Amino acid sequence: MAIRVVVADDQAAVREALRMVLDGEPDIEVVGEAASGAEAVHVTLVRRPDVVVMDLRMPHGDGIAAITRLSGARPEISAPEISAPEVPAPEVPAPRILAPKILALTTFDVDEYLFGALAAGAGGFLLKDSDPALLLEAVRGLHEGRGLIDPKVTGRLIARFAQLSPRPAPSRVDQLTAREREVLAHVVRGLSNAEIAGALTIEEGTVKTHVARILTKLGLRTRVHAVIYAYEHGLAQ
Repeated sequence: MAIRVVVADDQAAVREALRMVLDGEPDIEVVGEAASGAEAVHVTLVRRPDVVVMDLRMPHGDGIAAITRLSGARPEISAPEISAPEVPAPEVPAPRILAPKILALTTFDVDEYLFGALAAGAGGFLLKDSDPALLLEAVRGLHEGRGLIDPKVTGRLIARFAQLSPRPAPSRVDQLTAREREVLAHVVRGLSNAEIAGALTIEEGTVKTHVARILTKLGLRTRVHAVIYAYEHGLAQ
């Protein structure tokens, strides 16, 4: 079954370019478009996509506000000392549905948007000048629960969280087994499932199971959020 995608950007030319790249793949289908934050929420609720590619600067409730509405951002993965731009929330109410994975897309390489999008609940972040192959990798990865951050900003993200004073870990961390903590440590290092399997001498399928359990126990949605969570709570030391 194809990965269902909604594309949200206030520029028609950008939406068309994204649609051409995504619809050109046999395993991806663009099922809707939106030109504003409010419309992105509405179209997502109607079309129920697996992934939303969301521009961060749009009228009528920008992308970060829409991401917050759709994902139900968790305080555990907030970005301390970094706040999202002050924007009104979309008027469209967001009833409880299975939240899609969200890929934030922006022209602006600034921390305000990077941290704001991730704090709002985005599972990935790309600059608009990224290679189309990276866009496809991000969409497929998000669908499988693997977040992707544009390589151009990854260093800043890790450096920022590495400098934070760890907050006390919530009690849910105690639910992690010793093996799950090992797997999480390797995820923080950026290893793939195959690489983790090799490092721990276990099957790749077993690693996938551990990662899924880690995300469930910590109440997170993607590996990107797991890395941020680990840095915030001193689990990446």
